[in-house]
Amino acid sequence: MPQGRFALDTVGAMTGRSMTPAQQEMFDAALAAHGNAHAPYSHYPVGAAVRGESGRVYAGCNVENAAYPQGWCAETSAIGAMITAGEQTIVEVLTISNGDMIGTCCGGCRQKLREFAAPDTPIYSCGPEGLRRTFTLDELLPHSFGPENLVD
Repeated sequence: MPQGRFALDTVGAMTGRSMTPAQQEMFDAALAAHGNAHAPYSHYPVGAAVRGESGRVYAGCNVENAAYPQGWCAETSAIGAMITAGEQTIVEVLTISNGDMIGTCCGGCRQKLREFAAPDTPIYSCGPEGLRRTFTLDELLPHSFGPENLVD
């Protein structure tokens, strides 16, 4: 089966949906990052890609550390790459993780994404075989606290 060309629903059955070219671009970037993940403790590699407002894609992977709280998530790496490149707005997110269950962003990453993404930003949750499920940030982080909450 071609990588990233078929989707799985929440129970893992083939649905036959294919990715758009934009999703495939993000998938390929996240899959490459996934392959570079440093996950010797959890054995749970994750790759992520965020698309900035310019259309450019930024990828990242999780990097674990023997002092557990010192590691960081794939989404954090991708956001850091985007900010380093001078962008401030995320328009879509894609993550790739292994296992049979759909992997979603952890709570900390959901809040980090919220700093730079709107509540209706799509988040594509993938496995190495392709798209499994699409969420919005608001579905993953309802009633979120964002930068506009701090405006006078």
